[in-house]
This record gives sequence, C-alpha cells and structure tokens, in this order.
Amino acid sequence: MYAIAVNGSPRKGGNTEILLNRVLEPLTAAGWETELVQVGGQNIRGCQACYKCFARQDGQCAMKKDVFNEIMEKLLRADALIFGSPTYFTDVSAEMKALLDRAGLVALANGRAFKGKIGAAVVAVRRGGATHVYDTINHMFLMNQMLIPGSVYWNMGYGRDKGEVEGDAEGLGNMKNLGQTIAWLGGAIKPHLDSFPALETVSE
Repeated sequence: MYAIAVNGSPRKGGNTEILLNRVLEPLTAAGWETELVQVGGQNIRGCQACYKCFARQDGQCAMKKDVFNEIMEKLLRADALIFGSPTYFTDVSAEMKALLDRAGLVALANGRAFKGKIGAAVVAVRRGGATHVYDTINHMFLMNQMLIPGSVYWNMGYGRDKGEVEGDAEGLGNMKNLGQTIAWLGGAIKPHLDSFPALETVSE
C-alpha cells in the first residue's frame, strides 16, 4: 500500500514537514510505501474552471505548465492522502488551496477517482486558526467520498520557528497515532474496496 504526504508549506524542513514525517513513520514501519511531496513554494496555479477535465477524463488537468499533473498521478495511485499546511490567516497556503481545488475537480471528473481512499489533514500553527485549515482540507476529502480517520485529538502541532513543533509532545503523539490509524484502516478496507458504494444517478 502507498501513502503520500503533501507538504503545503514553502519552508522546507519546517514544522509542517516535521508533522507529516511523524505521520508517515508508523506507515513505513507497517510496510507501506511512503512518500513526502513538496507543493509549498512550487509553481502551481489555481483552478481556471475550464472543465476540460470533464471532457477529457484522462486524470489530468488541462494546465500543463506547473507541478500539478505530476502530483496528481501520485494522488491517484495512493491508498492514503495526507495533506499538510501551515496556517496562513486562518486558512491553507495558496499552493495547497490550488492543489485542493484542482485535484478535487479532476477526481470528480474522472469517476470520483478518490472515492474509498483515506484522507487526513495535518496543520502547523503558531497559536490560532488551525481548525479552519483542518476543515478546508477535509472538505475536499468529504466531497470526494474519501474516508477520514479520527485520532486522539485534532491533527495539529504548535510552533512558529522552524523545528519548534518538536516541543509539542501532544501534537507529535497525535501524529504517530494518526499514522497507526491510517495503517489499520487501510488494511481493513483494502479487501472490500470493490464493493464501495457507487454514486446513483437521481432520476425523476
């Protein structure tokens, strides 16, 4: 099984990356293939609402000159998607928002390609606003029929300066538990994904 963690922070080696790596550790130990992908600070545009993804249905976005399609290929292959972002004015980073909007729409356009996958949000925060960041990420997961595992608390870690989140023992413990829960859930649902409920067309 394969889990991808996407870092929405432009600060490499920062608090968001530390938290995401703590989630991946139990998954790696459980035998999963894991990968950390950087989107923060990368060239990625927002959704242009052209809806060409619905016409083409090739799992790709029509905009080809940024990092999106490379990341989308990994998201489509993954069993678990872990999206992490710092808190920017009570919301996700601009790069993470672009990824959420485009990935969510491309997945919907391609037969709800994320349905049955596991989705988890991780947030780094200095003091306040993390819950809204958490919600923003989870909203895309929920609209795509993804499964969101719980943990022992909200998936957030506290710290401003690089590495400061290492001092948040409760936050780090929660990340470990989240990774363990994703590993357990993935193993439990994998044999049953073929019977995942399909979307029924509403007719009058």
